[in-house]
Amino acid sequence: MMLQPRIVGEEHYETAQRVKQTLQRYKELQDIIAILGLDELSEEDRLNVARARKIERFLSQPFFVAEIFTGSPGKYVGLAETIRGFLLILAGELDGLPEQAFLFGREYQ
Repeated sequence: MMLQPRIVGEEHYETAQRVKQTLQRYKELQDIIAILGLDELSEEDRLNVARARKIERFLSQPFFVAEIFTGSPGKYVGLAETIRGFLLILAGELDGLPEQAFLFGREYQ
């Protein structure tokens, strides 16, 4: 497995683990949300859901090969910027922004 601290670095590894945990918790909550609604979740779980949804959108990006189909120019996002973005989302520093701010490489800063 390539995602090991000694290969990718401690910060990259820890960030990836936290992102995976956040997305996993969101997946676990989806049935509860479908049955009872988002309002029935604890405040902590609502925050987790909001951050997970931002992470999902942050993971989207306009690929260069899709330019001809989407009409949107491709964009390269470097590793350091990607890790920084995840850390900001996980820390709650971007909680005030709507999910759409993270979609397709839009500027969230």
